[in-house]
Amino acid sequence: MDRFPSIDDLERRAKRRIPHFAWEYLDSGTGDDVARDRNISALQDVTFTPQVMKGPLRPYIGTELFGVPYSAPIGIAPIGMTGLIWPGASTALAVTAASRSIPFVLSTVGTEKPEVIGPLAEGMGWFQLYPPRDASVRDDIIARAASSGFTTLVVTADVPIASRRERQRKARIRVPPSIGPRLIAQVLLRPVWAMELMKHGLPRFRTLERYLDAATMRNAAGFVGANLGGTLSFEYLTEVRDQWKGPLVVKGILDPDDAARCVGAGADAVIVSNHGGRQLDGAVASIDALPAVVERIGSATPVLFDGGVRHGIDVARAIALGASFVFCGRAFMYGLGALGDRGPEHVLDILTDGLINTMHQTGCESLTELRQRLA
Repeated sequence: MDRFPSIDDLERRAKRRIPHFAWEYLDSGTGDDVARDRNISALQDVTFTPQVMKGPLRPYIGTELFGVPYSAPIGIAPIGMTGLIWPGASTALAVTAASRSIPFVLSTVGTEKPEVIGPLAEGMGWFQLYPPRDASVRDDIIARAASSGFTTLVVTADVPIASRRERQRKARIRVPPSIGPRLIAQVLLRPVWAMELMKHGLPRFRTLERYLDAATMRNAAGFVGANLGGTLSFEYLTEVRDQWKGPLVVKGILDPDDAARCVGAGADAVIVSNHGGRQLDGAVASIDALPAVVERIGSATPVLFDGGVRHGIDVARAIALGASFVFCGRAFMYGLGALGDRGPEHVLDILTDGLINTMHQTGCESLTELRQRLA
């Protein structure tokens, strides 16, 4: 904690250990990265009025969601192509989730399959569904997630079409990586990443491979673009609701009317998110969209949050504005890049320590009190 007390410290070290092409995938947004940066700056505009001289405080950050107790209101957001960013990432994140009792959301386009990650997560696993256009593929993926022990299904709504992501285009990102002089040169500069790659193998869309005529990543990459997303509707969501028996969450909601219609279609919660600023550079910051969604549905339905969280005080900010739970993506990947398998636990320590410290500073013993301390 003395050497890497902040997510910023982990980010700087991770950048030195992750190859450029993989770093560009993790770090970039779309356009000029304005939406990505807006998520961070808008959080900083949320301030508190401390209440002091309250004697000894014992802040408690444990919480419960969908009947499951969690050690903190913090989860690991779904991240695509995790094994490209850091080989073996999904396994390390699932182990952290199990050991620390926080949720980890495995993405359809992550690089490990649910049959592997579900048991490792030990009941802490959630599964993110990128809606397949083929109903039979959709139904099979959902069934696999359920049988693998995932407790909650997260349907991603905010990718109606692939965004431009100019930095990623220039970095020539491919899964698996297209081996050539440029890539080899980048990998040689990152020997720890290279050794992890040798241990875990080339990243592949393992969840999707059974739906291909030939299980090659070239086919899989084409399958992702041609068969996932672009078809989600409230009618589609209702069909998913009919099949999935556990809690159902819709991720990528910014509009209060969308939130209400998701609940009407059977969603048990929504995640307010602009996809990390990776879809629309002109999108409202997630934290700015949160209060209106909470006002619309929050009295009866949990509203979860994702976008720009880098400090424990950011978690406090989102909770004070009505979020029941807060998810982080890039921060946990910075931890992996900086410290390997022990990085995700250190990220959680940074965030929980910062959250508890914020509660002390503002005079709060419970998470619900944070709302009263908003400036």
